[in-house]
Amino acid sequence: MLKKSKYQQESFSDKIYRYKGIILVITLPLLLISFVLYMMPGPTDEGFSPRKMKTGSSVKVGGNRYAVIFDAGSSGSRVHVFCFDKNLDLVPIGNDLELFVQKKPGLSAYESNPQDAANSLVSLLEQAEAVIPKNLLGKTPVKVGATAGLRQLDGDAPERILQAVRDLLKDKSDLKSEPDWVTVLDGNQEGAFQWVTINYLLGKLGKKYSDTVGVVDLGGGSVQMAYAVSESDAANAPKVSDGEEAYVREMYLKGKKYHLYVHSYLHYGLLAARAEILKAIGDSENPCILPGYQGSYKYGGAQYEVSASPSGADVDSCKSFTAKALKVNETCTHMKCSFGGVWNGGGGDGQKNLFVASFFFDRAAEAGFINKKKPVVTVRPSEFKEAAEIACGTKIEDGKSKYPDVEEGNLPYLCMDLVYQYTLLVDGFGLKPSQQMTLVKQVPYGNALVEAAWPLGSAIDVMSSLA
Repeated sequence: MLKKSKYQQESFSDKIYRYKGIILVITLPLLLISFVLYMMPGPTDEGFSPRKMKTGSSVKVGGNRYAVIFDAGSSGSRVHVFCFDKNLDLVPIGNDLELFVQKKPGLSAYESNPQDAANSLVSLLEQAEAVIPKNLLGKTPVKVGATAGLRQLDGDAPERILQAVRDLLKDKSDLKSEPDWVTVLDGNQEGAFQWVTINYLLGKLGKKYSDTVGVVDLGGGSVQMAYAVSESDAANAPKVSDGEEAYVREMYLKGKKYHLYVHSYLHYGLLAARAEILKAIGDSENPCILPGYQGSYKYGGAQYEVSASPSGADVDSCKSFTAKALKVNETCTHMKCSFGGVWNGGGGDGQKNLFVASFFFDRAAEAGFINKKKPVVTVRPSEFKEAAEIACGTKIEDGKSKYPDVEEGNLPYLCMDLVYQYTLLVDGFGLKPSQQMTLVKQVPYGNALVEAAWPLGSAIDVMSSLA
C-alpha cells in the first residue's frame, strides 16, 4: 500500500482524531457555561433574576410577594396591600410603599343584611387585585380582620357577616383565602399587630425591648395599649380567669424574643366612649356638648337623646362624667391599674417613648393644634385639654366655620371627644399632662410614608407563616 503524501487531503474524521485534544479544551467550558445558563430561572416574579420588570409604574424585582389585609373597623372598611422582598422588607407599589383605600360605613352597619356587608368590600377588593401581577394572585394571601364594631353586635350577626365575606372571597376573588383568615380580630391581636407595625417601620425590631416604643391605638370601638416589658415584669403579670386574654404574650421578631404587654379596652374607643359618657350623664345637664345642639346619638344598636346644657359646655364638669365612665376609681386588685381595675403592665423602659395613633391624631388635626400635613408630630396631653377649652366654648352655629375639617356628625361632640382623650391619657393611662408623646398618622419608611395601622403587623405575621 502506498503511503499518503503529506499533501494528500485528510478525511474529516482524521482531522477530528488529530486535533481531539484541542477540541476538548475548547468545548468542555462552553458546554458547562451553557448548562449553567439553562438551569437559571427565567425573569419572572417567582424566580430571582437580576433583571427588573415593570408593571404599570411599579418596578418589580423577582421574588417579591404580596399580602392583602382588610381592616373592617367600626367606622369604615379599609384595604391595605403590601409588597415584600425575600428579606421581608417593604417594596414600593407604584409611588408608595402600600396601596391604601378606605370607605364608609363599616361592616357592622349591615347587621341585618350580611350580603350587603360583603358587597361593600367589592370595590376595595377590585382595587387591591389591580395592583398585583396576575400570575401572583393565587399565591397572595388575603385576610379580613373585623375589629370592635363587629365584636359588639348581638347574636350570630357577626358570624353571618363573616361567612358572607368568606363566600365573596371564595367565589369572586383569585386571591389565596382561608376560612380562618376572615375573623373578628380580638383586641389583644389588634394591639399587638399595631405595636409590630410601628416598631417595624421605625427599625426597632430585633433590638432590646428598652429600645422599642409603646403604642396607644384609639379606634372607634376600643382602645389598645401595647408595649414591651422586661422578662421579670412579664413573670409577675397577674393571672387571668379562664376565657380572659393574658396580659403578656411572647413574640419572636427578627431573631429577638419580646414579652409584649397588651390590653384592649372594649367600649372605650372614641365612638363607643361617647355612649359610655352619655350613660354616665344620664338625665343630668350635659356639659360635654357644643352649646345650641339638640339631637340624638346612635351607637351599638342604642339611641341616646343629646341636648346641650343651657349654661353651656364646661371642661371640668365634662371631665368628671368622663372619669366616671372610665371607672378610674374602680377597685384595683393588682399592684398598679389603669382604669376599670385593669393591670397597667407595670410601666418601664418599653413604655417611656409612647406613640399614639388613629383618632388621637385625627381629632388633634381637626381641632387645629397640630399640622394635619405632618404625619408625625410631638405633643403633650395638656394640649388636648387646652383645645377642649376652646371647643367647649364654641356654639354649634359657629362650629362649622371655626372647625372646617370636622365632619358635621362629629361637630356636636368635639368638646366631649377632646376631654375624653385628655382624661383617657392622664387619668386612665397615668401619663403626666406635660409628658411628651408622638402623634402618628403615617410613619416614614425609606422615602415613603406608611399608614400607622395594625394591618402591616398582620401582613408580617402571615408572610412569616407562609415563608
